Amino acid sequence: MTAYQLLQMLGYALNIVGLVVCIAGLTLARRERHRLVGRLLAVVGFLVAASPVLVQLLGLVEPVPVGIVPPS
Repeated sequence: MTAYQLLQMLGYALNIVGLVVCIAGLTLARRERHRLVGRLLAVVGFLVAASPVLVQLLGLVEPVPVGIVPPS
């Protein structure tokens, strides 16, 4: 299994976890006492959700051309 295939499989899980963390952070940021912590948690959640796209954008994982991978 290549890193690109692993990233595709983990992408859905990372999107869901990141979305939940981001929503929790935004909910926490509504309170005046926890505003900074909530905003930081929302940013971390966004980065977790966007990490599959960011990893490909930065070139850390290269997509595999379709013709190279033999059918299983």
